[in-house]
Amino acid sequence: MAIRECIFEGFRFEFMKKLISAAFTLLIASVSMAQQKVVADKIVGIVGDKIVLKSEIAIANEDIKRQGGQEQDECTILDGMLVQKALVLQAEKDSIPVTEEEIDAEIDQKIRYFEQQYGSKEALEQIAGRTIYQMREEFRQPIKEQRMAQGMRNKIVDGIKITPTEVKEYYEKIPKDSLFFYESELQIGQIVIYPKASRDIELLAIDELNEYKTQVESGTKRFETLASLYSDDPGSKDKGGMYQINRMEKQWDPVFLAAAFRLKDGQISPVIKTKFGYHIIQMVSRNGDDAVIRHILRIPQITDTESKEAIVKLDSIRQQLVSGSIEFGAAVAKYSDDENAKFTAGMLLARDGSNYLKIDELDKDMVLLLKKSNLNAGQYSEPTVFTDERGKKGVRIIYLLSKSEPHRENLKDDYNKVAQRALEQKKNKALQTWFQTRISTYYIMIDGDYRNCGNLSKWQTRQFTSSN
Repeated sequence: MAIRECIFEGFRFEFMKKLISAAFTLLIASVSMAQQKVVADKIVGIVGDKIVLKSEIAIANEDIKRQGGQEQDECTILDGMLVQKALVLQAEKDSIPVTEEEIDAEIDQKIRYFEQQYGSKEALEQIAGRTIYQMREEFRQPIKEQRMAQGMRNKIVDGIKITPTEVKEYYEKIPKDSLFFYESELQIGQIVIYPKASRDIELLAIDELNEYKTQVESGTKRFETLASLYSDDPGSKDKGGMYQINRMEKQWDPVFLAAAFRLKDGQISPVIKTKFGYHIIQMVSRNGDDAVIRHILRIPQITDTESKEAIVKLDSIRQQLVSGSIEFGAAVAKYSDDENAKFTAGMLLARDGSNYLKIDELDKDMVLLLKKSNLNAGQYSEPTVFTDERGKKGVRIIYLLSKSEPHRENLKDDYNKVAQRALEQKKNKALQTWFQTRISTYYIMIDGDYRNCGNLSKWQTRQFTSSN
C-alpha cells in the first residue's frame, strides 16, 4: 500500500482545517468571482440537513492556492466537506461543547489577519463589499461547524494509543524508496540575560521621546516622519510607526495597550515604559476595541560595561551546568530573561512546532556561534553577546542537546516521528470504521456532476442525483 493510502487520506482532515480559512477568503474572492461569472451556484452535496455549495468548492481551492498549496481536484474537496458535515451532525447529537467565546475569538483572529493583509479595516470592507459586522455574522456558523467537527473527531479517536510493535510494523511496510530524507536537525536551548541600561542612558531615551512629542504637538514635525527616522521598532519603522491593535489581543504588552486606549484621536501619550523599551503613542483612529496607532520606540543602548557584567553572570551559570550542580531546565527557570522560556524550558521551537530545527531556522548569530564553538551534543557554549529580532541586545549561552546528520529515515534516529505517523494512521482507521457504521444512517445527496469520483463511492453511489 502506498504511503498516501496508508494515511487514510489523512489530508482530508487537515483539509477540514482549511475550510474556515476558505470561508474567509469568500470576503475577497466572492467579489471577483461574481465579476468573472465563474459558476452558477447550486447545492452539490447534502449530509442530513447540512449542504455543500458549488461555490464553496471553488473558494476552498482558491484559499489552498493562496496559502501556497497545490490546487486540489473537486472530488477531494467535496469529500472533505462531506466528512465535516457528517462529523457536525454527530457532534450535535452528542452535544459536543463549543462556546460562543471560542467562536468569537477565532472570528476576531481571522478578521484581524485580513485587516493586516489589506492594510486597514476600511480597505477590507471595501474589497469584501461587507461591513465587519456582516462578516462576523456570516462566518459564525462555518467556524462553529469546524470546531464541532474537530471536537467530534477528537472524541472518536480519544484514547487510541500506539505500541512499539505497531510502530515497527508500520515502518516495515513503507517502501524503502519512500522513506523520508532528513537534513541535519538540531535540538537547541538557550539561557538569555538582557542587561539593563544605565539610568543616564534611560533618561536620554526619555528626553528624546519627549522632544519628539513636543515637535509633533507644535506642528513642526509629523509623527510618522519621526517614527521612520528614529524608532527602534523594526516591525513598524517602515510604516511610520503604525499598527492596528485590538484591546483583546494577548500578544500586545498590557502597559502599551492600556496607554493606547486611554488616548483620544490625534492625542499623543506621555512616555511609557514596557518590556521592549520606552515609547510614545499617537492614536490615529479608534472604533470600539479596535484602533490604529503610531508609536516610536527607543531602546536604551547597552554599553560594554553592562554586557560584561551579564557575561560574568552567565559564565558562572555555565560552570554550574558543566559541573552538573544544576539542571538546564532549572537554570532556565531561575535565570533566563527569555519570555518564551517558561513555555519551552529554554528549548527553541521549529516552524512546525517541534524542537527539531534545521540550520535555516536559526538566527545568523546562533549559526555563527555554533560554527565557532564546534559544540558536541550535551555541551554548552561560552556566553556571547547577540541582538534579538526586536533589536534588543542580550547575552546568552547555547545548549546543544542533539544534532543529527543528514540521513534516510530509520527507527533508531526517528522513532518519535514514525510513531506519530503510525498513530495518525491508526486514528484514521478508527475514523474509517466509524464512518462505515454511520454513513448508512444519514440522508445523502451528491450532485450527478461528481458521479465519476471514485473517492465518493463510500457515500453510497445510489444517492447521486441527475445534474441540472
